[in-house]
Amino acid sequence: MAAAGRGNRDSLQRRWESPRRPPRNGYGVYIYPNSFFQYEGEWKGGKKHGHGKLVFKDGSYYEGEFVDGEITGQGCRHWAWSGNIYAGQFVLGEPQGHGVMTYGAGGCYKGELCHGLREGQGVLVDPDGQVYEGSFHDNKKHGWGRMLFENGDKYEGDWIRDRRQGHGVLHCADGSTYEGQWHSDVFSGLGSLAHCSGVTYCGLWINGHPAAPATRIAILGPEVLEVALGSPFTVRVQLQQDSGATADSESGRVLRISAGVRHVQLPAHSEVSFFKVDEEHGEKPIETPLGFQCLSYPLSCPALPQLGPRAAVDSSPSQGEPDPALDSGAVCSQGDSPGHLPACSARAQEPPSPADHRRVTRGCAEFTDVLLGPTPPSLQPFLVLGSPSQKAANRKHGGSLCPAKMAPTTCGSRPSRTAVDPVSEVYPGEYVVMVQDVTTPPFRGHALPTAFKHLRVLRRGGWQPHP
Repeated sequence: MAAAGRGNRDSLQRRWESPRRPPRNGYGVYIYPNSFFQYEGEWKGGKKHGHGKLVFKDGSYYEGEFVDGEITGQGCRHWAWSGNIYAGQFVLGEPQGHGVMTYGAGGCYKGELCHGLREGQGVLVDPDGQVYEGSFHDNKKHGWGRMLFENGDKYEGDWIRDRRQGHGVLHCADGSTYEGQWHSDVFSGLGSLAHCSGVTYCGLWINGHPAAPATRIAILGPEVLEVALGSPFTVRVQLQQDSGATADSESGRVLRISAGVRHVQLPAHSEVSFFKVDEEHGEKPIETPLGFQCLSYPLSCPALPQLGPRAAVDSSPSQGEPDPALDSGAVCSQGDSPGHLPACSARAQEPPSPADHRRVTRGCAEFTDVLLGPTPPSLQPFLVLGSPSQKAANRKHGGSLCPAKMAPTTCGSRPSRTAVDPVSEVYPGEYVVMVQDVTTPPFRGHALPTAFKHLRVLRRGGWQPHP
């Protein structure tokens, strides 16, 4: 038994002993003089030819086909220093043709290679799990391709040296979509962003930012809007750039209208009505840029009719009027040719919006037939009596103001000046109209500042309140 064991060991040792010259033909093992390479496999004419395995001193190896001493054909290569493994076609020792490269740091590539680099069409999965499918040049994403990002975003379009550049479409995980020009991986040039909130910006982009964005809301008209008691009024609104120009590249932002009444404690002889806050109500006055505070006050305005997709597309609003299609939530389509802005089309019909909400169309919106509501229970109205005798009576009572009320009337009699308009139940005086950006989620991460307009309600005929 011992003799048999020694014989097997001697046979194995002779097999791995390196001849002084490479084997001529057949199967053999050869360790090169520099001891860095060792080859075991098929030989032909003193050269590696056929199937074999070339092992490197650092632990790397190649196993596969050889032709006339060169690594050429189908094989598998492992690099010990990086952990990379390639299985596929080789030409003169380099991965070339089609194959699969599995990276030691994570990820893999399946596709075409040239001189060991990604070149041509392929699919690359990076260590974070992001997937790119498309064209490569010089080991980089280059040409047309699509990519699924780690955060769920999807891009399809042109690439130059690993950067999105040219024309492309980005579908964000939150539902937003950008189609247009890119440069150095950001929006740059003509493009359209359809935000998940329903807002669209169609125009020029510079370094990832819109070139003409809306920065404020402006309520059009005179500095003080005067309205007759009980009469409806219209509030026209513009989104404006810093320069004051209309931000007509933007549509779909949602605006809400509300009102306030001036919060003041006026002298006893003033001819302006005001309201005392119910202490239990506890409302904090609203700061305004008009030089005074206000308390919230109810108003009403009719809701716009909701249009279906077909009606929205067929509608042709006149200039300066709101576009019902955009009020239903129109966004920009993604089907136009590269380098051109997409045409606008209607989205699926949305649920009806609240009556006090409007969507902006090309930088403009309009609230029509707005009416101030009746005085809420939390506000106690006061109205100064207008005649000299009434003022004298007030002075006899220490200058106190009288609570406003309806004077009893009989057939043919005339109401006193303290009477409230039985239709409007609104008191003449100083009010505020406010328009707020309530787009949800906020467009590009922030809402526009609230706009304010001074509103003065005048009694119909006769005595008018003074500021």
